[in-house]
Amino acid sequence: MRCIIARFPFNLTKSEVQASMKGIKPEFITGESVIISRRHYPVKQVGEVITRQDRRDFSAAEMTRALLGLGFTCRSATQPVPAAALGPLQTAHRLG
Repeated sequence: MRCIIARFPFNLTKSEVQASMKGIKPEFITGESVIISRRHYPVKQVGEVITRQDRRDFSAAEMTRALLGLGFTCRSATQPVPAAALGPLQTAHRLG
């Protein structure tokens, strides 16, 4: 699928995105997120990996639109991430 991210065209496929994110540890989610291979990633982290651009060069909305177009499940910043997707440190942090 052809996507425009930060004014640059990219031809992305779902399998290429999955392969790019394989072995990459998800960062702590503070905004929009995407589920790739049963893992929750911030959309900005995914965008940085697959475009090799700085996160400041594109918006979360651009990446969310592209990832939804590829068939991924995205969550907004207001939707809570299921507790099973959080690690022990993140769970402890949420319990405060």
